Amino acid sequence: MAVDVIMPQMGESIFEGTITKWLKKPGDKIERDEPLFEISTDKVDAEIPAPAAGVLKEIKVTEGQTVPIQTVVAVIDAAGAAAAAAAPAPAAKPEAAKPAPAAPKVEAAKPAGAPPAPPAPPKAAPIQAAPERVGGNGEKVRSSPLVRRIAREHQIDLTQVPGTGAGGRVSKRDILAAVEGGAAAPAGAPSMPPPPAPTAPRETGIPRERMYFGHYEVQPMSTMRQKIAEHMVMSKRTSPHVYSIEEANVTAIAALRAKSKEKFEKESGTKLTFMPFFIRAAVEALRAFPTVNSSVDGTNLVLHKECNIGIAVALDWGLIVPVIKNAEEKNFYGLARSVNDLAERARAKKLKPEEVLESTFSITNPGVFGGLMGLPVINQPNVAILGLGTIEKRPVVIDDAIAIRSMVYLTLSYDHRAVDGAIAHQFMGHIKHTLENWAEPIL
Repeated sequence: MAVDVIMPQMGESIFEGTITKWLKKPGDKIERDEPLFEISTDKVDAEIPAPAAGVLKEIKVTEGQTVPIQTVVAVIDAAGAAAAAAAPAPAAKPEAAKPAPAAPKVEAAKPAGAPPAPPAPPKAAPIQAAPERVGGNGEKVRSSPLVRRIAREHQIDLTQVPGTGAGGRVSKRDILAAVEGGAAAPAGAPSMPPPPAPTAPRETGIPRERMYFGHYEVQPMSTMRQKIAEHMVMSKRTSPHVYSIEEANVTAIAALRAKSKEKFEKESGTKLTFMPFFIRAAVEALRAFPTVNSSVDGTNLVLHKECNIGIAVALDWGLIVPVIKNAEEKNFYGLARSVNDLAERARAKKLKPEEVLESTFSITNPGVFGGLMGLPVINQPNVAILGLGTIEKRPVVIDDAIAIRSMVYLTLSYDHRAVDGAIAHQFMGHIKHTLENWAEPIL
Protein backbone atom coordinates (compact mmCIF):
# COMPACT_ATOMS: atom_id res chain seq x y z
CA MET A 1 0.00 0.00 0.00
CA ALA A 2 1.09 3.56 -0.65
CA VAL A 3 2.06 5.74 2.32
CA ASP A 4 2.02 9.51 1.95
CA VAL A 5 4.94 11.49 3.35
CA ILE A 6 3.74 14.89 4.57
CA MET A 7 5.45 18.16 5.44
CA PRO A 8 5.42 18.19 9.27
CA GLN A 9 4.79 21.18 11.50
CA MET A 10 8.04 21.99 13.29
CA GLY A 11 6.97 24.71 15.70
CA GLU A 12 4.26 27.08 16.85
CA SER A 13 3.13 29.53 14.19
CA ILE A 14 5.00 27.60 11.49
CA PHE A 15 2.76 26.84 8.55
CA GLU A 16 5.23 25.95 5.80
CA GLY A 17 8.65 24.41 5.27
CA THR A 18 11.34 24.32 2.61
CA ILE A 19 12.84 21.02 1.47
CA THR A 20 16.56 21.62 1.35
CA LYS A 21 17.77 18.12 0.48
CA TRP A 22 16.42 14.71 -0.41
CA LEU A 23 18.48 11.95 1.18
CA LYS A 24 16.88 9.26 -0.98
CA LYS A 25 15.85 9.06 -4.62
CA PRO A 26 12.89 7.28 -6.26
CA GLY A 27 13.45 3.54 -6.29
CA ASP A 28 15.59 3.50 -3.13
CA LYS A 29 14.66 1.13 -0.33
CA ILE A 30 13.83 2.84 2.97
CA GLU A 31 13.58 1.62 6.54
CA ARG A 32 11.04 3.08 8.92
CA ASP A 33 12.46 6.13 10.78
CA GLU A 34 15.43 6.29 8.41
CA PRO A 35 16.25 9.93 7.45
CA LEU A 36 14.38 10.71 4.22
CA PHE A 37 14.79 14.45 3.60
CA GLU A 38 15.95 17.66 5.25
CA ILE A 39 13.73 20.68 5.79
CA SER A 40 14.29 24.25 6.88
CA THR A 41 11.76 26.43 8.72
CA ASP A 42 12.04 29.47 10.96
CA LYS A 43 13.68 27.70 13.89
CA VAL A 44 14.34 24.21 12.66
CA ASP A 45 16.71 22.58 10.22
CA ALA A 46 15.89 18.93 10.65
CA GLU A 47 16.10 15.52 9.06
CA ILE A 48 12.62 14.05 8.63
CA PRO A 49 12.38 10.27 9.06
CA ALA A 50 10.43 7.97 6.80
CA PRO A 51 6.98 7.15 8.24
CA ALA A 52 7.12 3.60 6.89
CA ALA A 53 9.45 1.01 5.41
CA GLY A 54 9.34 0.28 1.71
CA VAL A 55 10.50 1.85 -1.54
CA LEU A 56 10.41 5.55 -2.34
CA LYS A 57 7.95 5.58 -5.20
CA GLU A 58 7.65 9.28 -6.00
CA ILE A 59 9.00 12.67 -4.94
CA LYS A 60 6.29 15.29 -5.33
CA VAL A 61 8.17 18.34 -3.98
CA THR A 62 11.66 19.06 -5.25
CA GLU A 63 14.61 20.54 -3.37
CA GLY A 64 14.26 24.27 -2.78
CA GLN A 65 10.47 24.26 -2.85
CA THR A 66 8.48 25.73 0.04
CA VAL A 67 5.11 24.12 0.75
CA PRO A 68 2.45 24.37 3.50
CA ILE A 69 2.45 21.88 6.36
CA GLN A 70 0.47 18.67 5.75
CA THR A 71 1.38 18.84 2.03
CA VAL A 72 2.20 15.41 0.56
CA VAL A 73 5.85 15.67 -0.48
CA ALA A 74 6.49 12.05 -1.44
CA VAL A 75 4.92 8.61 -1.67
CA ILE A 76 6.37 5.38 -0.26
CA ASP A 77 5.40 1.91 -1.39
CA ALA A 78 5.16 0.00 1.88
CA ALA A 79 7.09 -3.25 2.20
CA GLY A 80 4.06 -5.32 1.16
CA ALA A 81 3.38 -3.10 -1.85
CA ALA A 82 6.93 -3.21 -3.10
CA ALA A 83 6.36 -6.56 -4.79
CA ALA A 84 3.09 -5.35 -6.27
CA ALA A 85 4.83 -2.25 -7.55
CA ALA A 86 7.36 -4.45 -9.32
CA ALA A 87 4.62 -6.26 -11.28
CA PRO A 88 3.19 -3.25 -13.11
CA ALA A 89 6.71 -2.27 -14.13
CA PRO A 90 6.98 -4.89 -16.93
CA ALA A 91 3.52 -3.86 -18.17
CA ALA A 92 4.78 -0.35 -18.52
CA LYS A 93 7.71 -1.47 -20.68
CA PRO A 94 5.62 -2.67 -23.64
CA GLU A 95 3.86 0.70 -23.63
CA ALA A 96 7.21 2.39 -23.56
CA ALA A 97 8.36 0.12 -26.36
CA LYS A 98 5.39 1.01 -28.58
CA PRO A 99 5.89 4.73 -28.54
CA ALA A 100 9.64 4.20 -28.79
CA PRO A 101 9.62 4.81 -32.56
CA ALA A 102 7.56 7.94 -32.00
CA ALA A 103 9.80 9.13 -29.19
CA PRO A 104 12.40 10.58 -31.53
CA LYS A 105 9.63 12.60 -33.19
CA VAL A 106 8.46 13.90 -29.83
CA GLU A 107 12.00 14.74 -28.81
CA ALA A 108 12.65 16.32 -32.16
CA ALA A 109 9.48 18.37 -31.91
CA LYS A 110 10.06 19.27 -28.28
CA PRO A 111 13.16 21.38 -28.79
CA ALA A 112 11.36 23.30 -31.47
CA GLY A 113 8.25 23.83 -29.37
CA ALA A 114 9.83 24.14 -25.92
CA PRO A 115 11.50 27.55 -26.28
CA PRO A 116 8.38 29.40 -27.41
CA ALA A 117 6.22 27.75 -24.70
CA PRO A 118 7.80 29.34 -21.60
CA PRO A 119 7.87 32.93 -22.96
CA ALA A 120 4.23 32.74 -24.04
CA PRO A 121 2.67 32.62 -20.54
CA PRO A 122 4.74 35.52 -19.16
CA LYS A 123 3.27 37.78 -21.83
CA ALA A 124 -0.32 36.76 -21.35
CA ALA A 125 -0.61 35.76 -17.70
CA PRO A 126 1.29 38.25 -15.52
CA ILE A 127 -1.24 41.03 -15.89
CA GLN A 128 -4.02 38.75 -14.66
CA ALA A 129 -2.13 36.54 -12.21
CA ALA A 130 0.16 39.03 -10.50
CA PRO A 131 -2.55 40.83 -8.47
CA GLU A 132 -3.59 37.50 -6.96
CA ARG A 133 -0.06 36.68 -5.81
CA VAL A 134 1.07 40.14 -4.80
CA GLY A 135 0.21 41.55 -1.38
CA GLY A 136 -1.44 44.87 -0.71
CA ASN A 137 1.92 46.65 -0.73
CA GLY A 138 2.57 45.30 -4.24
CA GLU A 139 5.76 43.42 -3.41
CA LYS A 140 4.99 40.06 -1.78
CA VAL A 141 5.12 37.09 -4.12
CA ARG A 142 4.78 33.54 -2.84
CA SER A 143 8.02 31.75 -3.66
CA SER A 144 10.82 29.72 -2.09
CA PRO A 145 14.26 31.04 -1.06
CA LEU A 146 15.77 29.22 -4.06
CA VAL A 147 13.39 30.94 -6.47
CA ARG A 148 14.14 34.33 -4.96
CA ARG A 149 17.87 33.69 -5.26
CA ILE A 150 17.56 32.76 -8.95
CA ALA A 151 15.43 35.84 -9.56
CA ARG A 152 18.01 38.00 -7.81
CA GLU A 153 20.90 36.56 -9.82
CA HIS A 154 19.10 37.16 -13.11
CA GLN A 155 17.46 40.46 -12.18
CA ILE A 156 13.94 39.13 -12.72
CA ASP A 157 10.84 40.80 -11.26
CA LEU A 158 8.89 37.94 -9.65
CA THR A 159 5.64 39.83 -10.01
CA GLN A 160 6.02 39.34 -13.75
CA VAL A 161 6.45 35.56 -13.49
CA PRO A 162 3.19 33.54 -13.45
CA GLY A 163 3.20 30.91 -10.72
CA THR A 164 1.97 27.41 -11.44
CA GLY A 165 2.46 26.11 -7.89
CA ALA A 166 -0.15 25.71 -5.16
CA GLY A 167 -1.94 28.97 -4.49
CA GLY A 168 -0.11 30.73 -7.32
CA ARG A 169 3.34 30.08 -5.84
CA VAL A 170 6.22 30.76 -8.22
CA SER A 171 8.08 27.45 -8.53
CA LYS A 172 11.63 26.67 -9.58
CA ARG A 173 10.31 25.55 -12.97
CA ASP A 174 8.51 28.87 -13.43
CA ILE A 175 11.58 30.99 -12.70
CA LEU A 176 13.84 28.83 -14.88
CA ALA A 177 11.36 29.18 -17.73
CA ALA A 178 11.48 32.94 -17.27
CA VAL A 179 15.30 32.87 -17.34
CA GLU A 180 15.36 30.76 -20.52
CA GLY A 181 12.76 33.02 -22.06
CA GLY A 182 15.13 35.97 -21.90
CA ALA A 183 13.59 37.75 -18.92
CA ALA A 184 17.00 38.39 -17.36
CA ALA A 185 18.24 41.96 -17.09
CA PRO A 186 21.46 43.28 -18.66
CA ALA A 187 24.73 42.02 -17.23
CA GLY A 188 25.63 45.41 -15.77
CA ALA A 189 22.77 45.34 -13.24
CA PRO A 190 24.47 43.31 -10.44
CA SER A 191 25.76 46.51 -8.81
CA MET A 192 22.21 46.98 -7.49
CA PRO A 193 21.10 43.89 -5.47
CA PRO A 194 17.31 44.16 -5.66
CA PRO A 195 15.70 41.64 -3.29
CA PRO A 196 17.47 42.56 -0.03
CA ALA A 197 17.14 46.30 -0.69
CA PRO A 198 13.37 46.59 -1.19
CA THR A 199 12.54 44.52 1.90
CA ALA A 200 14.68 46.28 4.51
CA PRO A 201 13.91 49.89 3.52
CA ARG A 202 10.16 49.25 3.57
CA GLU A 203 10.46 47.81 7.08
CA THR A 204 12.93 50.33 8.49
CA GLY A 205 12.67 53.33 6.20
CA ILE A 206 16.45 53.23 5.65
CA PRO A 207 17.43 54.44 2.16
CA ARG A 208 19.15 51.70 0.19
CA GLU A 209 22.17 53.92 -0.56
CA ARG A 210 23.01 53.82 3.16
CA MET A 211 23.43 50.04 2.92
CA TYR A 212 24.90 49.51 -0.54
CA PHE A 213 28.09 51.54 -0.90
CA GLY A 214 31.81 50.99 -1.36
CA HIS A 215 32.93 47.38 -1.60
CA TYR A 216 30.37 44.86 -0.38
CA GLU A 217 29.10 41.34 -0.81
CA VAL A 218 25.44 40.30 -0.68
CA GLN A 219 24.73 36.96 1.01
CA PRO A 220 21.14 35.69 0.89
CA MET A 221 19.73 34.69 4.28
CA SER A 222 19.03 31.01 4.80
CA THR A 223 15.40 30.02 5.21
CA MET A 224 15.93 29.59 8.94
CA ARG A 225 17.56 33.02 9.29
CA GLN A 226 14.75 34.71 7.33
CA LYS A 227 12.12 33.10 9.52
CA ILE A 228 14.01 33.90 12.72
CA ALA A 229 14.12 37.54 11.60
CA GLU A 230 10.39 37.54 10.87
CA HIS A 231 9.49 35.99 14.21
CA MET A 232 11.76 38.25 16.23
CA VAL A 233 10.19 41.31 14.62
CA MET A 234 6.75 39.78 15.20
CA SER A 235 7.56 39.11 18.86
CA LYS A 236 8.71 42.69 19.43
CA ARG A 237 5.54 44.01 17.79
CA THR A 238 3.31 41.61 19.71
CA SER A 239 4.71 41.84 23.23
CA PRO A 240 5.66 45.03 25.09
CA HIS A 241 9.03 43.79 26.37
CA VAL A 242 10.15 44.68 29.90
CA TYR A 243 13.33 43.42 31.55
CA SER A 244 14.36 42.50 35.09
CA ILE A 245 17.90 41.63 36.19
CA GLU A 246 19.02 39.67 39.23
CA GLU A 247 22.40 38.40 40.47
CA ALA A 248 22.76 35.05 42.20
CA ASN A 249 25.54 33.48 44.22
CA VAL A 250 26.01 29.97 42.82
CA THR A 251 29.22 29.14 44.69
CA ALA A 252 27.65 26.13 46.41
CA ILE A 253 26.27 24.79 43.12
CA ALA A 254 29.61 25.28 41.37
CA ALA A 255 31.38 23.38 44.17
CA LEU A 256 28.75 20.60 44.09
CA ARG A 257 29.12 20.23 40.34
CA ALA A 258 32.92 20.19 40.46
CA LYS A 259 32.81 17.54 43.18
CA SER A 260 30.16 15.32 41.61
CA LYS A 261 30.46 15.62 37.82
CA GLU A 262 32.71 12.57 37.30
CA LYS A 263 30.60 10.34 39.53
CA PHE A 264 27.39 11.72 38.03
CA GLU A 265 28.53 10.98 34.48
CA LYS A 266 29.72 7.50 35.44
CA GLU A 267 26.49 6.54 37.18
CA SER A 268 23.99 8.29 34.90
CA GLY A 269 25.76 8.15 31.55
CA THR A 270 25.16 11.85 30.91
CA LYS A 271 27.19 15.00 31.56
CA LEU A 272 26.52 17.24 34.54
CA THR A 273 26.10 20.83 33.35
CA PHE A 274 24.74 23.89 35.12
CA MET A 275 21.54 23.95 33.03
CA PRO A 276 19.53 21.39 35.10
CA PHE A 277 20.05 23.56 38.20
CA PHE A 278 18.57 26.59 36.45
CA ILE A 279 15.70 24.57 34.98
CA ARG A 280 14.76 23.22 38.40
CA ALA A 281 14.89 26.73 39.91
CA ALA A 282 12.76 28.11 37.05
CA VAL A 283 10.17 25.33 37.39
CA GLU A 284 9.80 25.98 41.13
CA ALA A 285 9.32 29.70 40.41
CA LEU A 286 6.77 29.00 37.67
CA ARG A 287 4.72 26.91 40.08
CA ALA A 288 4.83 29.74 42.60
CA PHE A 289 3.94 32.41 40.01
CA PRO A 290 1.74 30.73 37.35
CA THR A 291 1.13 33.99 35.48
CA VAL A 292 4.68 33.73 34.11
CA ASN A 293 3.77 30.29 32.73
CA SER A 294 1.03 31.58 30.45
CA SER A 295 0.12 32.84 26.97
CA VAL A 296 -1.95 35.84 25.92
CA ASP A 297 -5.01 35.25 23.74
CA GLY A 298 -6.63 38.61 23.10
CA THR A 299 -8.08 39.65 26.44
CA ASN A 300 -7.62 36.19 27.97
CA LEU A 301 -4.68 34.67 29.82
CA VAL A 302 -4.07 31.00 29.07
CA LEU A 303 -2.54 29.61 32.29
CA HIS A 304 -0.64 26.42 31.47
CA LYS A 305 -0.75 23.63 34.03
CA GLU A 306 2.36 21.91 32.65
CA CYS A 307 5.82 23.46 32.80
CA ASN A 308 7.16 22.80 29.30
CA ILE A 309 10.59 24.41 29.22
CA GLY A 310 12.04 25.45 25.87
CA ILE A 311 15.85 25.41 25.85
CA ALA A 312 17.53 27.57 23.18
CA VAL A 313 20.27 25.60 21.41
CA ALA A 314 22.76 27.45 19.23
CA LEU A 315 23.52 25.76 15.90
CA ASP A 316 26.12 26.61 13.29
CA TRP A 317 23.27 27.55 10.94
CA GLY A 318 20.83 29.22 13.36
CA LEU A 319 18.91 28.61 16.55
CA ILE A 320 16.41 26.00 17.71
CA VAL A 321 14.30 25.68 20.86
CA PRO A 322 13.56 22.04 21.75
CA VAL A 323 11.13 21.55 24.62
CA ILE A 324 11.36 19.54 27.84
CA LYS A 325 7.74 18.49 28.37
CA ASN A 326 6.34 18.26 31.92
CA ALA A 327 9.59 19.38 33.49
CA GLU A 328 7.84 19.65 36.87
CA GLU A 329 7.49 15.84 36.92
CA LYS A 330 11.18 15.11 36.33
CA ASN A 331 13.85 14.68 38.99
CA PHE A 332 17.29 16.26 38.62
CA TYR A 333 18.70 13.30 36.70
CA GLY A 334 15.72 13.35 34.32
CA LEU A 335 16.25 17.05 33.60
CA ALA A 336 19.99 16.56 32.98
CA ARG A 337 19.39 13.67 30.61
CA SER A 338 16.62 15.52 28.74
CA VAL A 339 18.75 18.65 28.23
CA ASN A 340 21.75 16.76 26.90
CA ASP A 341 19.68 14.46 24.72
CA LEU A 342 17.69 17.28 23.09
CA ALA A 343 20.80 19.41 22.51
CA GLU A 344 22.72 16.55 20.89
CA ARG A 345 19.87 15.58 18.61
CA ALA A 346 19.19 19.21 17.71
CA ARG A 347 22.76 19.58 16.44
CA ALA A 348 22.47 16.28 14.58
CA LYS A 349 19.10 17.27 13.01
CA LYS A 350 17.42 14.34 14.73
CA LEU A 351 14.63 16.14 16.57
CA LYS A 352 11.05 15.00 16.09
CA PRO A 353 8.42 17.61 15.15
CA GLU A 354 6.61 17.35 18.48
CA GLU A 355 9.84 18.09 20.36
CA VAL A 356 9.83 21.75 19.31
CA LEU A 357 6.16 22.37 20.10
CA GLU A 358 4.14 23.56 23.11
CA SER A 359 6.73 25.38 25.20
CA THR A 360 5.27 27.43 28.06
CA PHE A 361 8.50 29.15 29.20
CA SER A 362 11.97 29.41 27.66
CA ILE A 363 15.58 29.62 28.82
CA THR A 364 18.55 30.85 26.80
CA ASN A 365 22.18 30.68 27.89
CA PRO A 366 24.45 33.29 26.28
CA GLY A 367 26.75 32.79 29.27
CA VAL A 368 28.10 29.61 27.73
CA PHE A 369 29.77 31.84 25.13
CA GLY A 370 31.13 34.20 27.78
CA GLY A 371 28.27 36.70 27.74
CA LEU A 372 27.97 38.63 31.00
CA MET A 373 24.21 38.95 30.48
CA GLY A 374 21.67 39.23 27.68
CA LEU A 375 18.18 40.62 27.16
CA PRO A 376 16.55 37.97 24.95
CA VAL A 377 13.46 38.37 22.78
CA ILE A 378 10.40 36.47 24.04
CA ASN A 379 9.76 33.15 22.34
CA GLN A 380 6.11 33.46 21.28
CA PRO A 381 3.56 32.47 22.48
CA ASN A 382 5.38 32.45 25.85
CA VAL A 383 5.15 35.57 28.00
CA ALA A 384 8.68 35.34 29.41
CA ILE A 385 12.18 34.04 28.75
CA LEU A 386 15.06 33.63 31.21
CA GLY A 387 18.58 34.60 30.15
CA LEU A 388 21.64 33.12 31.87
CA GLY A 389 24.93 34.99 31.99
CA THR A 390 28.37 33.48 32.39
CA ILE A 391 29.28 32.09 35.81
CA GLU A 392 32.45 33.76 37.03
CA LYS A 393 34.20 34.55 40.28
CA ARG A 394 33.72 38.14 41.43
CA PRO A 395 34.39 40.09 44.61
CA VAL A 396 31.21 40.52 46.65
CA VAL A 397 30.41 41.91 50.07
CA ILE A 398 29.34 39.25 52.59
CA ASP A 399 28.83 40.20 56.26
CA ASP A 400 30.67 43.50 55.70
CA ALA A 401 33.66 41.67 54.25
CA ILE A 402 34.86 41.32 50.69
CA ALA A 403 34.81 37.71 49.47
CA ILE A 404 35.30 35.93 46.18
CA ARG A 405 32.21 34.03 45.02
CA SER A 406 30.92 32.38 41.84
CA MET A 407 28.26 34.79 40.62
CA VAL A 408 25.82 34.83 37.70
CA TYR A 409 23.53 37.48 36.24
CA LEU A 410 19.97 36.36 35.50
CA THR A 411 17.73 38.36 33.18
CA LEU A 412 14.02 38.02 32.55
CA SER A 413 12.35 39.40 29.44
CA TYR A 414 8.60 39.45 29.98
CA ASP A 415 5.39 40.54 28.29
CA HIS A 416 3.98 43.50 30.20
CA ARG A 417 0.47 42.61 29.02
CA ALA A 418 0.55 39.57 31.30
CA VAL A 419 3.30 40.16 33.84
CA ASP A 420 3.92 43.25 35.99
CA GLY A 421 7.27 44.28 37.42
CA ALA A 422 6.32 43.22 40.94
CA ILE A 423 5.55 39.65 39.84
CA ALA A 424 8.66 39.53 37.65
CA HIS A 425 10.98 40.53 40.47
CA GLN A 426 9.34 38.13 42.92
CA PHE A 427 9.71 35.41 40.30
CA MET A 428 13.41 36.20 39.91
CA GLY A 429 13.82 36.37 43.69
CA HIS A 430 12.38 32.86 43.93
CA ILE A 431 14.92 31.57 41.38
CA LYS A 432 17.74 33.31 43.22
CA HIS A 433 16.69 31.79 46.55
CA THR A 434 16.49 28.26 45.07
CA LEU A 435 19.95 28.55 43.51
CA GLU A 436 21.60 30.03 46.59
CA ASN A 437 20.00 27.47 48.94
CA TRP A 438 20.22 24.36 46.79
CA ALA A 439 18.95 21.32 48.72
CA GLU A 440 17.92 18.74 46.09
CA PRO A 441 20.20 15.69 45.78
CA ILE A 442 21.61 15.22 42.30
CA LEU A 443 22.51 11.53 42.57
